[in-house]
Amino acid sequence: LLNCGFRLPTAAGTDFMGNYASLRGPVGLNRVYAEVPRGPLKIGPWLGAIKAGRTFATNGPLLRFSLGGQAIGGEVRLEKKQEVRFSAELFSMVPVDHLQIVCNGKVARELAIDSKGSSAHVQGSTPLDASGWCVLRAFSDRAEYPILDLYPYATTSPVYVNVAGTPVRNSADAAYFVAWVDRLIS
Repeated sequence: LLNCGFRLPTAAGTDFMGNYASLRGPVGLNRVYAEVPRGPLKIGPWLGAIKAGRTFATNGPLLRFSLGGQAIGGEVRLEKKQEVRFSAELFSMVPVDHLQIVCNGKVARELAIDSKGSSAHVQGSTPLDASGWCVLRAFSDRAEYPILDLYPYATTSPVYVNVAGTPVRNSADAAYFVAWVDRLIS
């Protein structure tokens, strides 16, 4: 959906366990964190932060990400294709095998994690050559106790990218959804 131009914030699951066949862990395992103003927590600003995409979802690892000076949920506007600075951070109580910047569904950069697999502070640049989106994600290749899931993971909401005003278009991804709509109709 992101590759079709929809702007979707990252969120987490529900506490409704109606499908026990897919139950992977305890209720509340997957969480969303939203950046809200300092002070007492209020529902309005929290919902606004989710709608604005100032979120990351996780079953354990914590992430921070900015691209082109924009925090998650923001938009980087470029006049042309170019290298753009980023800042990425990972904090995890269990080892993580991968920390990646993913842009438009493809891994743009694999980032270095400390020798314990528990933290990273990386600044650098990555080429942006098309309008779309970028996220920071972290995951392990296997389960890691005490995370009671198939594997530890976290992902940010996107930082959106606008290169020279070109729209986000991916005909293969659009065709996928058209096929599903056709199937549902039939």
